[in-house]
Amino acid sequence: MASERLSVFPAFHKVAGRRVVVVGDGAEAAAKVRLLLETDAIIRVVSSEPTAELTSLIADNALEHVSHAFRRDDLESAVLVFAASGDAERDGAVVTAARAVGVPANAVDIPDLCDFYTPAIVNRAPVAVAITTAGAGPVLAQKLRARIEALLPRRLGALARLGDSFRAAADQVLPKGQPRRRFWSAFFEGGVADAALSGRIDSARRLATQLLTESDAADNGFVWLVGTGPGAEDLLTLRAQRILQQADVIVHDSLVPESVIAMGRRDAERIHVGKRKGRHSATQDEINAILVREARAGRRVVRLKSGDPLIFGRAGEEMAALREAGIAFEVVPGVTAAFAAAAEAGIALTQRGTASSLVFATGHDAAGDVLPDWAGLALAGATVAVYMGRSVAAEVAARLMEAGLDTATPVAAIENATLPERRHFVGLLRDLTGINERDDVDGPVLMLIGPTAAESATSIAEPLRPARRLAA
Repeated sequence: MASERLSVFPAFHKVAGRRVVVVGDGAEAAAKVRLLLETDAIIRVVSSEPTAELTSLIADNALEHVSHAFRRDDLESAVLVFAASGDAERDGAVVTAARAVGVPANAVDIPDLCDFYTPAIVNRAPVAVAITTAGAGPVLAQKLRARIEALLPRRLGALARLGDSFRAAADQVLPKGQPRRRFWSAFFEGGVADAALSGRIDSARRLATQLLTESDAADNGFVWLVGTGPGAEDLLTLRAQRILQQADVIVHDSLVPESVIAMGRRDAERIHVGKRKGRHSATQDEINAILVREARAGRRVVRLKSGDPLIFGRAGEEMAALREAGIAFEVVPGVTAAFAAAAEAGIALTQRGTASSLVFATGHDAAGDVLPDWAGLALAGATVAVYMGRSVAAEVAARLMEAGLDTATPVAAIENATLPERRHFVGLLRDLTGINERDDVDGPVLMLIGPTAAESATSIAEPLRPARRLAA
């Protein structure tokens, strides 16, 4: 969508040893000078009547000071200019002059006059994180900066500088491609990083040398079976995000959102294997073969699965194939749909005195028949979460009622849990057939059956059974 495209292109200006001009006398100019003092730029301040604060900054840092009113020739050899007088007319004149000589300009607090925006900066030199809202919300940018500041270790720059000192050696010793990439992945995540970030640079250097010496160009491949959760990308675990950045190949299902797949490395190969109900583009045996083939080629493979891999995700078959082939693997859990759907609907899956057990069930077994095995548990008061059951809802309801479950047992159904287009339906067991009478429901549906479903957030819910239309 056009509204989701950036109106700016993020970039970092090279300013070391180059002149940046700040025009202004007061607090706005002082703020920009303090920001620029975090760089190696040559700072020129054009100010005829500087405040005490600005005068102190100029003197303490031996900055260039032009003490007359702004003139166009003050921009000589400048690469950037900040118009920071606080007066719209004066700042507009500075911007006009800068544009006339081809110098990008920023008018403080006047977005319409800005050729570039000043980001909120997290400085871990040489690492820097710049945040912009394109002028829409400077306070939001500052809040985001505070969060990122808390996440990034103070000594991150030391780790980056240590990495730079090993770059030439790594380029000489390791062939391009996966071996070199894996070295750097281990460098920035393992013992080397731990030592550097704790201030033990000598120890970090020794560990890095050992890592480089022992790196194996013929390293075997590896497979991660990663649960992506029910759809919302912010429910992806931190481990899953980190592993996606290590993948050479991403094998994904149809239900995995593009926003999650995009978290992988840009140069990682994407393999779409379908696996959506009724629309399979690859058989399970073919998927198993893909995982084994790619890992045997020495690649790091991430197999993305909707929800949690171990709950109706056929992870067992993939793990068996990998074990048989001698391929190392790891399972990364995800938020399963039952948890996400219950959370959005405000339903406690277990509750003291009401439901002390929870059953995960699927509407179909391997042969396509409705599963009856959990009916007895439902009779005992368990909450039953039924996956992939919309098309057989009538059979599920009939089986449970035949087994003796009260027809007035509460039921909730959630379509597209956690996604913007999610919908929430409520009713009783005898109404459950209504969910597959609806021609306006085609997304994944999770059904919750049991006493706790009565606590569903009914203010946002629709009836399971659609209202009948009156004949004309």
